[in-house]
Amino acid sequence: MSSSTKSFQFGEDHLTAGTALSIARGSIKGEISSTTREKIQSSFNVVANIVEKGDPVYGINTGFGPLCTTKISKAEVKTLQTNILKSHSVGVGPPIETEIAKLMIVLKVHSLAKGYSGIAEATLDRILWHIDNNAIPLVPSQGSVGASGDLAPLSHLFLPLIGLGKVNYNGEVMTTAELFKKAGLQPLKLGPKEGLALINGTQFIAAHAVKVVEKMQACLTQADIIGAMMIEGLQGSVKPFFKELHQLRPFKGNDHVAANIRFLLKGSEIMEDHINCERVQDPYSLRCIPQVHGASRNAWLHLKELLEIELNSVTDNPIIIDEDLTISGGSFHGQPLAMVLDYACLAASELGNISDRRIYLALEGNSPGVPKLLMEDTGINSGYMILQYTTAALASENKGLCFPASADSIPTSLGQEDHVSMGSISGRKALQVLGNVEKILAIELLTAAQAFEFRKPLKSGIILDEIHKEVRKKVAFANKDRVFSDDIEKGIDIIQNKTLIRIVQKVMKQHKLTPNSPFEGEFENY
Repeated sequence: MSSSTKSFQFGEDHLTAGTALSIARGSIKGEISSTTREKIQSSFNVVANIVEKGDPVYGINTGFGPLCTTKISKAEVKTLQTNILKSHSVGVGPPIETEIAKLMIVLKVHSLAKGYSGIAEATLDRILWHIDNNAIPLVPSQGSVGASGDLAPLSHLFLPLIGLGKVNYNGEVMTTAELFKKAGLQPLKLGPKEGLALINGTQFIAAHAVKVVEKMQACLTQADIIGAMMIEGLQGSVKPFFKELHQLRPFKGNDHVAANIRFLLKGSEIMEDHINCERVQDPYSLRCIPQVHGASRNAWLHLKELLEIELNSVTDNPIIIDEDLTISGGSFHGQPLAMVLDYACLAASELGNISDRRIYLALEGNSPGVPKLLMEDTGINSGYMILQYTTAALASENKGLCFPASADSIPTSLGQEDHVSMGSISGRKALQVLGNVEKILAIELLTAAQAFEFRKPLKSGIILDEIHKEVRKKVAFANKDRVFSDDIEKGIDIIQNKTLIRIVQKVMKQHKLTPNSPFEGEFENY
């Protein structure tokens, strides 16, 4: 992740997944400039003029969805906006992670601050207060079909503006009434179109996509590191990673992964020890790491690029262009992210699938010097046999989750919304798959470290040697059976905390090493 500034101007600056996360985590402060405030006020004034004139404009002085032909009087336009938050708060299921809800707020402020939504400055300032004071609404995880915006989750997200709903206030869950009492706040009275502007948009899908980008990038990078360690442990060949090969099929992801593996194996005594061995080629799970990890890298890059467009877009409806032009369109439709999230879900699953195959390969005992089941005294000991059962279960579960949510559409709103994206499900599924991939990679890390041990006294290159030392600080070499779930939990912590990535960065800095991939900037930053 890269972020170079300590402040971000909502509505003006270019938002990336990394910057959104930094704002949500408090390392970058989001602000609204005076120039942006003028645009916001101008759009708000346009809406007020529409109400005054009385010409029917969807969502301002008409009902919503199939009620779009129902005219709303001047006296009722404000009540309409409060009612929409109440009536659309129909989410079910456990709340989403607090950080994802906070990301939703960050993304929504950036979209509204572009000045095409008719929102009031005071409303945006109250939303900023929630970000700055860590008062994050509880948002149910289920109920959005991902078109006409993420209506249900966004309604729950903004219920606190009108004094309703619940919030997580600095780690304590309370009602909004309790929050207002603690903070000395009063409910807002929403103006014309404000309720609709708050709940129309793709911020539930996009916030999940931000987390997918972060988690998947960490999994991809750590999969390369663990894969390189497994190549060392099983004495695989380095030739499938040669630059000359990948220049003939120049997919960016493949090239980047091959360069990573070459970089990690450089200077290895283990690789030098079997350079002239009789084995002709390795199984695909080793030999095709660039092709499989690389394809998943390409999918990640596609997600990152499309998400960045979405993060800097206006996904409200209707859009207030100027005094003379208000457009009721479909920019709230989640299809652009729904499809690419399904693609990322499949790509993440495949990362776990090939990892499971390398684990199985390590247990077979076909690599010289590495015992069957990664333990010398088997029979009385089962060794690492059953760890692969767990990865098989996780990989199989992921395959079931790969059915694309975006392939489905159920009409809603009495047929007015007759095609929907189901992108909210795409995002949730992708994160679920990535959670399983983290566990599979943790188990591969344990098995690779165990196989690596049998190569002593030969040394690997400086990076993989440091990785192995770090694993051994937390998980000891196993010469007999023990409760391996304890080891797995420690492995999961290593993966989730991005420990392997930090070690690589530390060693590179200490030894002034430079990565040799021409695509480093594209694949290692977001």
